[in-house]
Amino acid sequence: MLESIILILLGGFAAGQIAGRLKAPALVGMVLAGIALGPQGQNLISPGVIDSANGLRTIAVMVILMKAGLGLDRDKLAQQGSVALRLGFLPAACEAVVVALAAIGLLGFDPATGLLLGCIVGAESPAVIVPAMLRLKSLGWGVVKGIPDAILTGSALSDVLLLLVFSLLLAFLSQGAAGGLVLGSWTLAPWQLLPFQIVLQIGLGIVLGWLLARLLVMLLARQSWTQNAGQDTLVAASLALLLVVLAEAVPVFSGYLAVMATGFFLIELNAPLARRLRGGFDSLWVVAQIVLFVLLGASIPLAVLGNTIAVGLLILALGTLLGRGLGWYLATLGSNWTWKERLFLLPGNSAKATVQAAIGAIPLAQGIAGGEEILAIAALSILVTAPLGAWAIPTFAPRLLERGEVDPTKVTVAQHIVLLAAVDTSAVAARVLTKAADLARRSDGEVIVLHVVQVEDADAIESLRTLAKTLLADIRHQIVVQPGVVPEAIVAVAQAHKVTEIVVGKHSGTPLGNLLLGSVSRSVLETSPLPVLVVGDV
Repeated sequence: MLESIILILLGGFAAGQIAGRLKAPALVGMVLAGIALGPQGQNLISPGVIDSANGLRTIAVMVILMKAGLGLDRDKLAQQGSVALRLGFLPAACEAVVVALAAIGLLGFDPATGLLLGCIVGAESPAVIVPAMLRLKSLGWGVVKGIPDAILTGSALSDVLLLLVFSLLLAFLSQGAAGGLVLGSWTLAPWQLLPFQIVLQIGLGIVLGWLLARLLVMLLARQSWTQNAGQDTLVAASLALLLVVLAEAVPVFSGYLAVMATGFFLIELNAPLARRLRGGFDSLWVVAQIVLFVLLGASIPLAVLGNTIAVGLLILALGTLLGRGLGWYLATLGSNWTWKERLFLLPGNSAKATVQAAIGAIPLAQGIAGGEEILAIAALSILVTAPLGAWAIPTFAPRLLERGEVDPTKVTVAQHIVLLAAVDTSAVAARVLTKAADLARRSDGEVIVLHVVQVEDADAIESLRTLAKTLLADIRHQIVVQPGVVPEAIVAVAQAHKVTEIVVGKHSGTPLGNLLLGSVSRSVLETSPLPVLVVGDV
């Protein structure tokens, strides 16, 4: 199993990087790596890992849903609440119905089996949609109207609905009849219980998410049970995964929705803790996405596609264009979305992957007629919509969405930090370099060491180089030596290198001949359009 894990991590990472260099989504490379390494390819992944695929995928989906919750914006959800709610039900329901009708007409399925296929195909993939929407939020696309938040919330709710209906239909088809509920003289059929189950799944999931968020705040923030962000993430991830496991054992609430709600409530209850966890789950996702998509590729049953490719593509096209198209129109009816923003739902809300991989083979395993065709179409939906959605979302967002200001309290904003440390050859240089190194370590940034000379002094410059190499030994840095007027040169070099912040020294009371006097730092402060940090000599 260790060899298989190494192959999955290194092979998936390398394939993702190659895909990125070819301007394709990284997940495409990871899925292809899974196909090549799995039973459909070279069969290099051990059976033990394949058998554990569902559990590993569950962990990865938990990570991405916690990231989704930690990235939600309450104000934007309140602004688009009705749209988010309708997106959670109408597109998925309309697609399921259209797919069912198409399967009845093209494959000869009975209504129940057709709707079973519709529930499988209609489910949206959090593994594709969530990171893509969080990426859009970090870049500001659609944030003015809260479009990514509405899509994230709607996607989670739609999966709850379809999985409940899927379970009901599966029981009916495999047992011939599904058990109802008897209350005295009243007997409720399963379809009559469905609305209550949906409300219970969603309501209890939200309540448990709130309770877990309060527990995490108590343990990690108020009582300080942990010492660093890594331990915070470990505790939060373990308890979130426990919710998912409990939901599978006692299926009265949605575990995934509970995890997403946990992240959302953490922002409201303790924003600093939410920020620390956001960084931790970002790091977990780096590994989790490789495992998720490689195992997803390894589990796609290419052998069952057979002669169903053409009819399967037709069913998928009808379900997306007619079913989801109608659902998207009804969900955004009366909203302030423009036609371009509504059109963005086509690439932004159509990807399928994780749910189809998890449940696509269940009908065949339970001996339901048409199970092989269902599995084939589920596999086809992954192969077509997952890479297409991962490519289309970042491609069409700039064309269809309005760009707004990014809220760094809700998402991780990726920024490469470059610091300019302006130094002379005095003792203050060590303090400036030490401060720049401290800031660079906190942000994994790099430092440009600038020394502006007026009179060349080779020995002094060599001493400065040695000092910089010593104090910045673990920091990416470069040393720039150039002539000029000190304040003007500092600002010009900072702008040319697009630095984030300037660090200068101030040592008043020294002879006027020193290069970085209080007057120099004051001049830089007055003329620089960039933030300036002044380090004193005491």
